[in-house]
Amino acid sequence: MSKVNFGFIAAIVAVATIGGFMFGYDSGVINGTQKGLEAAFDLGKLGIGINVGAILVGSSIGAFTAGRLADRIGRRSVMMLAAVLFLVSALAAGAAGSSIVFIIARIIGGLGVGAASVISPVYISEVTPAAIRGRLSSVQQVMIITGLTGAFVANYVLAHYAGGSTAILWLGEPAWRWMFWLQAIPAAIYFFALLIIPESPRYLMAKGHDERARAVLARLFGQEEADRKVTEI
Repeated sequence: MSKVNFGFIAAIVAVATIGGFMFGYDSGVINGTQKGLEAAFDLGKLGIGINVGAILVGSSIGAFTAGRLADRIGRRSVMMLAAVLFLVSALAAGAAGSSIVFIIARIIGGLGVGAASVISPVYISEVTPAAIRGRLSSVQQVMIITGLTGAFVANYVLAHYAGGSTAILWLGEPAWRWMFWLQAIPAAIYFFALLIIPESPRYLMAKGHDERARAVLARLFGQEEADRKVTEI
């Protein structure tokens, strides 16, 4: 364990679990926007329920398909796709001019939620030492709660500053739209941060990229442990 690169592992976990933060934020942001949705799209209780619940459709599909997709294109690639989905959803939901467009945007975000919630823990388990794997995997849950809390705080601050979620905030747009657009910032950070972390060595081995896997493992655990793990995998 003395050769384990804990700093590098911590950085990897921090990046991977941004997906958990996005999960929490995407789930929480909708709570502060319901009055805005009702006013903008002339929605009743049923309409609000459909718009709010649309994310669950995407989440189910994303969670169901993410594992198979990750085996084909890689864990990191799926997380990057999730980041793009989060970004598109945030921008489209904030700009939506109709309930249908908003629902589609939320389904797209749900795809990202489902994918990130499945693949981030898998990725973390494949790049961390067994002795601390459980503790590091739990960071995903902490980040979900952090994202949820962050959404509530952001909603409150924006609505308070504007004088209400339906009041104009910046650039002639109401606060509720900015609540969604704000999500684009962590989504972009998530995408670009993923570019600097390695692909899962287990995936690389499965695709026949043994030397790339060995290099990643050596950086994580040291050369001796990397050689052992390559043989083990």
